[in-house]
Amino acid sequence: MLNAKKLTLAVLVQAALISTAVASEQSEAKGFVEGAEGSVLFRTGFIHRDKIDNRKDQSSYAQTAIVQLESGYTQGTVGVGVGAVGDWSFKLGSNNNSANNMIPRDNNDEPYDQWARGGVNVKARISNTEVRYGTQVLDLPVLASNTARLVPEYFTGVLATSREIDGLELTAGKFTKNQFSDQIATDQNDLDRAIVWGARYQVNDQLNTAYFGVDNKDRLERHYANVNYKLPLANQSSLTFDFSGYHTDWAREANGRLYSHIGSADDKFQNSIWAISTAYNTGPHNIMVAYQQNTGNTGYDYNLGPGIADGGQTIYMPNSYLSDFIGNDEKSVQLQYTYDFAAMNVPGLTWTSAFVYGWDIDVPTATDRSMLLTADAQEREFFNQVKYTVQSGFAKDASLRVRHSYYRASDEYQVDRYIGDTNEWRLFLDIPVKLF
Repeated sequence: MLNAKKLTLAVLVQAALISTAVASEQSEAKGFVEGAEGSVLFRTGFIHRDKIDNRKDQSSYAQTAIVQLESGYTQGTVGVGVGAVGDWSFKLGSNNNSANNMIPRDNNDEPYDQWARGGVNVKARISNTEVRYGTQVLDLPVLASNTARLVPEYFTGVLATSREIDGLELTAGKFTKNQFSDQIATDQNDLDRAIVWGARYQVNDQLNTAYFGVDNKDRLERHYANVNYKLPLANQSSLTFDFSGYHTDWAREANGRLYSHIGSADDKFQNSIWAISTAYNTGPHNIMVAYQQNTGNTGYDYNLGPGIADGGQTIYMPNSYLSDFIGNDEKSVQLQYTYDFAAMNVPGLTWTSAFVYGWDIDVPTATDRSMLLTADAQEREFFNQVKYTVQSGFAKDASLRVRHSYYRASDEYQVDRYIGDTNEWRLFLDIPVKLF
């Protein structure tokens, strides 16, 4: 896909030079100081996993302050600026058996009492094209920072984003450092190099499309595509149709890290996963049904540690909760319901409930991965989440999120293969404070 990467980079450069129909963001720059913004997010996080079958429970409880600072852009044809992101955290309680990507542990496998992380970045903008270098939190379908734990996952590198053409956003970048949410060192994930490229295009008010790719040196090459169409109906109701999918080719050097592969370690491994969903929204009600399927001789293995920087949240698929339903050859269906309590004069309060069932999972034997233990392992999850966001007053935008997952799998698909039977609680209290 080298040609695709070169093409995307070329379009980014050319887009910055051509005249367009959209207004220039840089022409509206307020100034380095005048456009500055700063905020701190105080987060209390709790994750408890009740492990079934006499396994040790996992429990993490901690407090953090996540600071984000951004200067404005200097005025002129080319604007420049700086930014910084970081966090300071401390554990609440012993956290002796945390082990769920929340709290870092030292060389003696003891949880840190307190820890701090972060970094700075510099940025430049011409017209509607921005280039940023340094520590960043990414939100790309093929390289997404995990933000579902206490603190975010960080990447270090360069990212260019261009919106010179109306409705089209182009992205290209290169990252050389990766720090998981529970890691202290800035490159503890031992990333060599990850090159990303992609585009989002809004065809009209109803139709959106996207394509992204990543080349993680000596580990994988992954591609993502999405099409989303929203059909307005009478009485402000709507139907939303969504297709999303990934295709991954694994490099030979990564094969030993794959936990779901079937075949010889010398084989070439690949995976394709795709999903279709339909959501009906009317008033406070939203109902979604989804079907998801894996093919290939691996599952959608991701977030596997050293050298594989695909992001701890890089699974932009509908059937993703505690389990992602990504087993080898797995098929899964979901029914989800969301209710907005604004209809009952409680704005800011929402409830989501979902049930996902997966089947046809191929599980290899422990001694010979070319042989199947079963071709029909199953898993299921019942998910509930309640979230309340304060709408006004001194605590405006503060939120409390409580979620619970009941997860069960067949005997062949237990902890030595995947998650293992688990009851999980997550509670997160977020209090954002605007500094300037």
